[in-house]
Amino acid sequence: MKGGRRDQFFFCLIEHFEEDNRWFLRSLLQVKDEDGLSGDEAIRTWIEKFKVKQMVLDFPLSQPACATCLLDCPGSHNCPEPSVLEVRKKMQEILDQDELLREENPKKYEQDRNFEDLFDYGRNLDSTPATNYMLSRSFKRRLKKGFIPYWNRALDFWVWCHYYNQILEIFNLSFDSFGSTSLMVQSRFSYLRRHFPEHLRLFEANGSIVLIELLRAGIILKKDLHDLADIEFGVDARIDIIRKIEKGLNIFIYDHDFELLVRNPRAFDSFLLAIAGQNKLMKLNSELPLWTRPQEVNFISPIFHAST
Repeated sequence: MKGGRRDQFFFCLIEHFEEDNRWFLRSLLQVKDEDGLSGDEAIRTWIEKFKVKQMVLDFPLSQPACATCLLDCPGSHNCPEPSVLEVRKKMQEILDQDELLREENPKKYEQDRNFEDLFDYGRNLDSTPATNYMLSRSFKRRLKKGFIPYWNRALDFWVWCHYYNQILEIFNLSFDSFGSTSLMVQSRFSYLRRHFPEHLRLFEANGSIVLIELLRAGIILKKDLHDLADIEFGVDARIDIIRKIEKGLNIFIYDHDFELLVRNPRAFDSFLLAIAGQNKLMKLNSELPLWTRPQEVNFISPIFHAST
């Protein structure tokens, strides 16, 4: 749903059919204002028609710590909020560990760091934070910029530690909760949310992270992701990626939906959110640490396993 008020949104519904033990892409809705039915009404009608129970969105469902804080503010640098304190503590631990490596052998440090930009920090932040870890130049710069409690969520730091280098290298982007989310979309969704069924559960996911996890699982190739951003090869890359997801995650897609996913990048992005939701239903996703406020952010970091 990222974009302006008049942008066209896509909602993608996949369902599991127990008889065949297979997933199907059941509906792909392009939401836009039309005569007789506004886009807002179309979204609500679609949810009710298909009895949607879980929905995954591509923008923040929670606010930074400052947005809900009732304290007499001592200033952002002295913020006493527990999640902010924990994030800043962990950031400093990582920077201190890196500095220790540099001081022990400066020449070796610079030589080794030329190879560390491709290092995958993986999923060990909470069990062994910063152990034997050399920071890439770009990630070190990001950490030195610090954490801003009125702009960043604690989730941002968790994502940086697990995906910063990969998102920057592959997509030339940096994950920031509110860096690409307009106030217009947030306001619109706040209105829509009040009209959703009470049983509807909402989650957040990020398309770049979904693609990185598909790469880590060996379902797609790094070449697929580099081609995805290429004007000349982007369509072919989407074809290859969707075919591989079909096979790897056991999802059946009808031809007319397949064509729309290939032709429209927004539809493709919606499909990525849908498979993040599939991963959540199968309970394969990463568990977020408590300091990220997992019950508030409802963020899905999927872990994929290709079907055999």
